[in-house]
Amino acid sequence: MRDLLLEIGLEELPAQYVLRSEKQLAERVDAFLKEARVDFGSIEVYSTPRRLAVIVRDVAETQQDLTETLRGPAKKIAQDAEGNWSKAAQGFARGRGLTVEDLYFAEEKGVEYVFAERHEKGQETLSLLNGLEDVVRSLTFPKNMKWGTSSLRYMRPIRWLIALFGQDIIDFTIEGVKTNNVTRGHRFLSKGDVVISSPTEYVQTLESAFVMANYEMRKAEIERQIQELATKQGWTIPLDADLLEEVTNLVEWPTALFGEFDEAYLDLPEEVLITTMKEHQRYFPVYLDGTLKNYFVTVRNGNAEHLENVARGNEKVIRARLADAVFFYEEDKKTKIDDQLGRLDRIVFHEKLGTTGAKARRVTKIAQELAPLFEADLEKVSRAGAIHKFDLVSQMVYEFTELQGIMGEKYALQQGEDKEVAAAIREHYMPRFAGDASPETATGAVLALADKLDSIAAFFGIGMIPSGSQDPFALRRQAQGVVQILGDWKIDLSIDTLLSKVVELQLEAGLYEADKEQVKAQLDDFFKLRLKYRLQEQQVRYDVIDAVLTTSLTVVRLDARAEAIQEFVSMDAKALIEQLSRVVNISKKGEAGDVDPSLFENDYEVALHDAIEQTAPATAEAVEKGDYKKALDLLQQLESPIMMYFEHTMVMSDDEAVRQNRLHEMNRLATTIKRVADFNALVL
Repeated sequence: MRDLLLEIGLEELPAQYVLRSEKQLAERVDAFLKEARVDFGSIEVYSTPRRLAVIVRDVAETQQDLTETLRGPAKKIAQDAEGNWSKAAQGFARGRGLTVEDLYFAEEKGVEYVFAERHEKGQETLSLLNGLEDVVRSLTFPKNMKWGTSSLRYMRPIRWLIALFGQDIIDFTIEGVKTNNVTRGHRFLSKGDVVISSPTEYVQTLESAFVMANYEMRKAEIERQIQELATKQGWTIPLDADLLEEVTNLVEWPTALFGEFDEAYLDLPEEVLITTMKEHQRYFPVYLDGTLKNYFVTVRNGNAEHLENVARGNEKVIRARLADAVFFYEEDKKTKIDDQLGRLDRIVFHEKLGTTGAKARRVTKIAQELAPLFEADLEKVSRAGAIHKFDLVSQMVYEFTELQGIMGEKYALQQGEDKEVAAAIREHYMPRFAGDASPETATGAVLALADKLDSIAAFFGIGMIPSGSQDPFALRRQAQGVVQILGDWKIDLSIDTLLSKVVELQLEAGLYEADKEQVKAQLDDFFKLRLKYRLQEQQVRYDVIDAVLTTSLTVVRLDARAEAIQEFVSMDAKALIEQLSRVVNISKKGEAGDVDPSLFENDYEVALHDAIEQTAPATAEAVEKGDYKKALDLLQQLESPIMMYFEHTMVMSDDEAVRQNRLHEMNRLATTIKRVADFNALVL
């Protein structure tokens, strides 16, 4: 066995794509070796901004031998009446490198077929590994580019390739770049090319060239250095996970340092300072006793030499950024909110859906209709709807788009707006991402729901529906936000009803021309998947999800239904579920109708009928109230009557009148059962 190394050297990759590309490379190498029937041990992944690499441990010297049984045509086709081989049989053998002498007959499912055994001796692994060229070429990226005369579309230009099996170089060429055993160290700290003599020496050799190839090691080193700085200075430095990942993928040899900026800039809103540091400069903010200080921590891609010069350079950059922020902030404060609203009509929301101003007015109408559901103040909702997008025309948000909503709230408070109205400007974007909170104020919740529903329905109305991984307008995230808000606020109104209102409003406004029922059907399917995802996040069993997602329910009732059924199936309910499913299945053989007790032929029919009379109204009432646990308790009372009924009663009687009467009873009971769940979907 030998180790295998594959390294793709590139121009600097965008930080957000490094880890997913590293993972993809490992998966494709794994699949390649398995398909090639080459045994191996573990796969180790490595990546920096300039390289993606895998080391495969303990790769077998030869691939496994192949023995397979091949099935050909049926015997009646393979031989004629005299037992001569047909052209079909000869062609089957010839196409697999065999002769008719290798063929034999065997029976399969009552039919005789031609069979043959084919044996293929495994080749030397080294002779197969140039197939790694296809692995490299097959990598896919969210964004691709071409360079020079290259026909290959790739994330970044390939500058070097290492492919080693032990000490042997695996020979292939991609766009003029030929494989060898030479890599490159740190762009500035390493001098000359770096030779990798074998895969086992890859990591250590790169470290000697100032490259820390392991992502987790670089990340841990950055954390250690920042914590060391924090301890030494007496600071608290929160390590935002996303920022830490990005910074780790921006450097090959990390060195943490700190700088400072003028204390006067602390008069800016804290969100402005943090956004400037994190989003624009990739700095970690510094706190002391819970208060933001005029310092920042950054990570250099290099060693500790001349850190004071690096700090001064970073201080110069952030000083200019913050000076701009001060200017924008002061200019924005001079402008009245109502004076800015007209400018929203000059911002195009979407070329087919009009302006942001028009959208804001639609959202306001929707929000006014939804206000009673949240017991929200209609006056506050109307005012928040009128101004909730005004900060989009502010200079601060134009420069720092991440602050939309946040600056709107601050400017609104400065100009004397009601606190809840101001909060709604920020909250209408919530939840912004998975795991984010729902709006806390009723006005904010109403506005967030209206804004998301309007966007989703509008894009569906013009046919811009998410497909596959394509969702340029983040409609899935917004739909998940709708579901979350309705669930968190316990709003007992179905999404189906909400969507109908929104689509009608948009059609009345002439926003688009579309078939209402078609748009609604597409939206219903779209939201059903979001509801399914919500239940999956709550660890609900897949069959329980299928059992409860049968009708248009409110999010609150769906949660209650799933919780009750999940608990129900965890108990010993198999016998009851089988009986309920049996009732539903047999009810499909007839239609609903009145039950005539005079046609009953035994006491078990009477007992079941009486049990249904007692439990059906109470079950319907429990379902209406969303008390599915009580509804299940009531169904459990029917287990014995149903079982005894089926033991002593033939539903499909020869007597037409009796048969129809019994089917009417089954339909009546099935209606009650289906109100609770689709028990046929449950896997026992």
